[in-house]
Amino acid sequence: MAFDYQEAFSRNIGWLTPAEQASLRTRRVAIAGLGGVGGSHLLTLTRLGIGRFRISDLDTFELANFNRQAGAFTSQLGREKVDVLEQMARDINPELEVQAFPSGVTADNVDAFLDGVDVYVDGLDYFAVAARRVVFAACADKGIPAVTAAPLGMGSAVLNFLPGRMTFEQYFQLEGRSEQEQLIRFLIGLSPAMPQRGYLVCPEAVDFAAHKGPSTPMACDICAGMAATQVLKILTGRGPLLAAPWGQQFDAYRNRMYRTWRPWGNANPLQRIGIAIAMRMFAGGSSA
Repeated sequence: MAFDYQEAFSRNIGWLTPAEQASLRTRRVAIAGLGGVGGSHLLTLTRLGIGRFRISDLDTFELANFNRQAGAFTSQLGREKVDVLEQMARDINPELEVQAFPSGVTADNVDAFLDGVDVYVDGLDYFAVAARRVVFAACADKGIPAVTAAPLGMGSAVLNFLPGRMTFEQYFQLEGRSEQEQLIRFLIGLSPAMPQRGYLVCPEAVDFAAHKGPSTPMACDICAGMAATQVLKILTGRGPLLAAPWGQQFDAYRNRMYRTWRPWGNANPLQRIGIAIAMRMFAGGSSA
């Protein structure tokens, strides 16, 4: 059977108008990182009918990816993630326009990565602080809406950084901090409510020094749904959209949705207290 875009994505109609669906076919989304959440972002947005992508990742699949990552199969061990995920996305929509950056995103290629992009979706590893700062700064300079959805516990925390509003750096305030403090500031900024902390049953699994932490497949799938919804609202121009310093977090384990508001971002007094507590918790050791 020949591929037909209208038929393939016809079940989106109702939640989308035919005109909106046709528009999504022409829009370009950039996703940096195709691991825990990035691969799920790509496949979810492909099924939404987005027609153009820029994707990047410099890693290959390994066994430690199997608990959460789209594309992690025994048949794909050792293969580059960009190749596997591009193949999977094209298997959904063979008409996709995809440009891959298999060396990752750096200051040298970020302009090419974001050229002509309508929305950026963050899929970078939690510990990839330097690369994340480069991409979000470029998005702010270029006026590109940027969405980050972090898998935390058994849920997701989402922040939108929109043109003309608070930027990633203004919110997280990472400049001049040590790597460990940047990681803690990123965590506390993403998840001011921290609902996931109460059911972390093996805190020794959190190892900042080794760049390792626990994850769940549920969180990654929730991230993909929440991030894709933000992209949909941005691209269609309808529906309520929160921008930093507003954020939201859904925790399936807690059966709770949280809406957070942290004026001044991590300079907010509540945030400063949370950061100080976390810094003391991690001081002198690698695990929580």
